[in-house]
Amino acid sequence: MATASSFYEVLGLPVSASGHEIKAAYRRLARTCHPDVVSMNQKEMSATEFIKIHAAYSTLSDPDKRANYDRDLFRNSRPFGSSSMRSATMAAASGYASRNWETDQCW
Repeated sequence: MATASSFYEVLGLPVSASGHEIKAAYRRLARTCHPDVVSMNQKEMSATEFIKIHAAYSTLSDPDKRANYDRDLFRNSRPFGSSSMRSATMAAASGYASRNWETDQCW
């Protein structure tokens, strides 16, 4: 299996996949990649792949984890620069571009 950049690619699913499709893809891949199923000379590679598959399934099958993952995936795929640059731009636009030691202290 090639290196995948997202959990959806690990399971071979589109971003719009339903819970049933996620479960079916996990079971299909688990039947072929589980370390107990493969031959002895493939166990190491199979174990690594199965860990990736399980991590993808555990994240995408939980609605809260999936929502957070989708939000982060969307945020990281945006072409408008890094997140630190966006936060600095937003801070400058709000009038609080930098913090000052004196104003951060409670007097």
